[in-house]
Amino acid sequence: MTDSLLVLGVLVAAAAGLWAWRRFHPVSFWYGVGFPARAVLVYLTWHHVASGCKLTRNRRRFRLTLDAIPVVGPASRSAATVVEHKRRVRRVDVERSPRLGLLRPTRLGWRMRLRLRDGQVPADYEKAAEGIAHAWRVHSVRVVDVRPGRVTLWATMRDPLVEVVTEPETGELLTVRPGKLENGRDWLIDFRAVPHWLNVGATQSGKSNLANALLKGLAPQPVALVGFDLKGGVEFTPYAPRLSALATTRKESVDLLVDLVGEVENRMALCREHGARNVWTLPEDLRPVPVVVLVDEVAELFLMADKSEKEQVAKTATALLRVAQLGRAFAVYLVVCGQRVGSDLGPGVTALRAQLSGRVCHHVNDPETANMALGDLDPAALDATRAIPAETPGVCIVAGQDGSWHRARSVYVPEHEAEQAARDFAHLTPDWETLVGSIPVVRPAA
Repeated sequence: MTDSLLVLGVLVAAAAGLWAWRRFHPVSFWYGVGFPARAVLVYLTWHHVASGCKLTRNRRRFRLTLDAIPVVGPASRSAATVVEHKRRVRRVDVERSPRLGLLRPTRLGWRMRLRLRDGQVPADYEKAAEGIAHAWRVHSVRVVDVRPGRVTLWATMRDPLVEVVTEPETGELLTVRPGKLENGRDWLIDFRAVPHWLNVGATQSGKSNLANALLKGLAPQPVALVGFDLKGGVEFTPYAPRLSALATTRKESVDLLVDLVGEVENRMALCREHGARNVWTLPEDLRPVPVVVLVDEVAELFLMADKSEKEQVAKTATALLRVAQLGRAFAVYLVVCGQRVGSDLGPGVTALRAQLSGRVCHHVNDPETANMALGDLDPAALDATRAIPAETPGVCIVAGQDGSWHRARSVYVPEHEAEQAARDFAHLTPDWETLVGSIPVVRPAA
């Protein structure tokens, strides 16, 4: 009886210790206990899981077998049957699963490299990812790396985007930290690496919140911010103290775009005069201030109420496209936002989309907008976008110019915080008239 109580006490103490370890030091518990247990489970069940997800392949092998052949002779009809054993070579189909490499732990799960069987392609594993995730009782499984004859799967135990806490400011010029990626790393938008961005999403999907995060992150930096808000200025007017210029009507938009094109041409002439390929190779005392252009509801720039607006729309499309094509080398960057972005808005939108190498797609109400944002990059990213539920604002699919994509979520930035940042750093706002010289200007309302 005493021994039983002692064993029971040890078990209770061990269970309590494991619970406390997991509760107060979850990372070390995962690496010390959770991952080894999961690794054993993965190795033991891999063949069964691969077979259930139709990832196995039959391979023909030849085996030597002994066959028993009854021989009945005339003299032994009434006696026992004589059995003769003969060696035969038979062809046997053996089911083989993809070869599983060494599992490598991560903070949220693990990675594993697989060698493809003959006839397999990475798309086979993308289709089977959901089935593998259910078999192993994990949050998700994704194909994250593809090499000739090999793929790498990344399994995550939980959704890291349930709660996102971070600060958009990074302290680096033209770099903003708007949120987190699903791999647990910071989501960084570096305009020098990816200069132009398309940000689409339905109402309450997190599109405007991302714009708030960008403005809050850029406000303390020595850059000029320019806004286009054809919803009467209701979105960007509260940020006017930090905006060097703001257009709220179609006519103002045309004039401001003419300013921007003129500024790009001036910077082009400056680089040509000093033999520089871009503004970043100019001497620091000659380098112009970077300009980040925020466009809200880009569809309003391309819609026509009647034929009288056709000329203005054409000028707008041409000027915006020129800024996108030439802006990168001359430190003029675009962030184009919209609820509805489709090819029905005209060829100007499609041409503009081709210049926006950075893509952010939140939950959308129509497939055409998602296709416009990600359809030309990766079909798997498009499928992931369609799976974003409407009740998860801020969750989005982010794709860069390298073709890779990630599931991400922007940190929640209330409007009053973005407005306060605009007021706090109003003294850093470059004067637009001074910036563009003698070019006519559009000043935001005070």
